Amino acid sequence: MSAGLKKWINQVIEPTGIRLDGPNHWDPQIKNPKLYDRVKAEGSLGLGDAYVDGWWECERLDEFFHRLLSINIHERLGLSLPIILGFLKAKLINMQGVRRAFQVGEKHYDTGNDLFVAMLGKTMAYSCGYWKNASTLDEAQEAKLDLICKKLYLRPDMKILDIGSGWGSLVRHAAKNYNVSAVGLTVSKEQAKLATELCTGLPVEFRLQDYRTLNEKFDRVISVGMFEHVGVKNYRTYMEVAKRCLKPDGLSMLHTIGSLKSGNSTDPWIGKYIFPNGQLPSVKQIATAAEKIFVIEDLHNFGIYYDKTLMAWKENFETAWPQLKNSYSEKFYRMWRYYLLCCAGAFRARSIQLWQIVLSPHGVPGGYDSIR
Repeated sequence: MSAGLKKWINQVIEPTGIRLDGPNHWDPQIKNPKLYDRVKAEGSLGLGDAYVDGWWECERLDEFFHRLLSINIHERLGLSLPIILGFLKAKLINMQGVRRAFQVGEKHYDTGNDLFVAMLGKTMAYSCGYWKNASTLDEAQEAKLDLICKKLYLRPDMKILDIGSGWGSLVRHAAKNYNVSAVGLTVSKEQAKLATELCTGLPVEFRLQDYRTLNEKFDRVISVGMFEHVGVKNYRTYMEVAKRCLKPDGLSMLHTIGSLKSGNSTDPWIGKYIFPNGQLPSVKQIATAAEKIFVIEDLHNFGIYYDKTLMAWKENFETAWPQLKNSYSEKFYRMWRYYLLCCAGAFRARSIQLWQIVLSPHGVPGGYDSIR
């Protein structure tokens, strides 16, 4: 059966220029012939698990995925059982409900501050950098943080809310450079702990709290890389909470990875090992959720920069691995490398996007002046 499946897979991927056991750096080298049956039965989940298990190798995983995703490989391969089950689960259950809100914090963001300190650079920003005029990861992240502050027209003495504040990179930058105070919400104990240390002496407070429980007023409401955890069943609720917490003349920003099409589930491998209960929104889903709540003032797509950001994180991770490997297994190394490089390939193929969306409750008087 494996021989027939190998021939079928070769036919499916032929337009990509990928050859199984081929000579190019993006060609997978097969170590276990059972791989073909596993991929046929389990799709992307089986492909990722098999890589972590050492069943196949690839010198340039990022380019392998870039080529695969450029031809909509998921449609060519058809539905696998994990995809069907994920779709049904998302239909029947609110996978991002209040009781599940802290699962992604425990599973992903609490993995280890040593890992993220090594990988993310001095800003500790875990989202897409803005590489327009930057040549290093730290420069790109500083530029992104400042771009957000400028788009929100921050002024001294404003109070801002950062929903999903991570390790505090944005509120730290805003407090230092724009003289604002801030509240940061996170679902990760490790993030809250380190963020508090990094913001010592600044008018910044971090809370281990789900966004739905908040009812305070702020001049600005921001989320950077958090909306991917909200889920389609909760998009409207998120908008209602953001509006509830925003002063009438305030501004809000959504910085989120996005999908080209509307859906209700995530990639099975990413959902199982990296971001449980995650879900990428489409522009349509965001606009529908914001309808009659917010005016969409500005939409800026710079998803092409996420490729460079992920590749920089991968370089940092691999450079730090000799020190990290005492705390993490070889399987973790393969899993984390696979995660970073498959995502880089996806952004390179433009199959997923990165949007910054500026929202206002009633429309900015005279119009919003877009900043790039």
